[in-house]
Amino acid sequence: MSIELNHKLELQKQGFTTIPNIYSSKEIDELIKMLKSLDTENSNFRKTKELFAIRQFLKEVPKIQNLVLNHNLKKLVREYFGEDFFLVKSIYFDKPPTSNWFVSYHQDLSISVNKKEIIPEYTNWTVKKHQFGVQPPLEVLKNMYTIRIHLDETNEHNGALKVIPESHTKGIYRPETINWNVEKEVVCNVPKGAAMLMKPLLLHSSSRTTNHQRRRVIHLEFSNKELAKDLNWAERIDYCKT
Repeated sequence: MSIELNHKLELQKQGFTTIPNIYSSKEIDELIKMLKSLDTENSNFRKTKELFAIRQFLKEVPKIQNLVLNHNLKKLVREYFGEDFFLVKSIYFDKPPTSNWFVSYHQDLSISVNKKEIIPEYTNWTVKKHQFGVQPPLEVLKNMYTIRIHLDETNEHNGALKVIPESHTKGIYRPETINWNVEKEVVCNVPKGAAMLMKPLLLHSSSRTTNHQRRRVIHLEFSNKELAKDLNWAERIDYCKT
């Protein structure tokens, strides 16, 4: 079995896989250099002692788009997801070396949209910094993919994701109902320059940093579904397939 096919099967069955060497050392250095040049006091950015984050990252920092969406990433989207997929969300976050930030088990159930509309099956509306979020129908979520680009080596000591394999196949799975007699937890160590692919419905969490090593990740979400009438993705970028 080819390595690529093995990764594809792992993504579909387990809900996640890691693809190494999507970015060269030079490309990672260029991304980090550009990120360091940003004005971190921008009011659209989130900055605390525990976390620095930029929502709608590729819109807020357009000069970084070509570096992030390199040839390898576009090829990966086409081959692992499909020719018709487009980007619908981008977030950059940086957990500094002293961070005690952690995230408990959850599924990514909210998508970013252009406005609020009362539409059947679109529920749990939120607004963060004038950005609308909503939980769409399950079929939309089932068809989405996430790519997490790692700018630093990530392991169990600096907040690597912990996941529950195959949990993405069980629909809406409330964390409080996890049966630990049945489920198992896997820590997803990811090398610098690699991409972790996962299904948003996969139950995942992350721990506090204990080794004083930072974790910088670019989080991208993809879909090929149009939304209900009058509702659009807030951050749609189609050129990943070109």
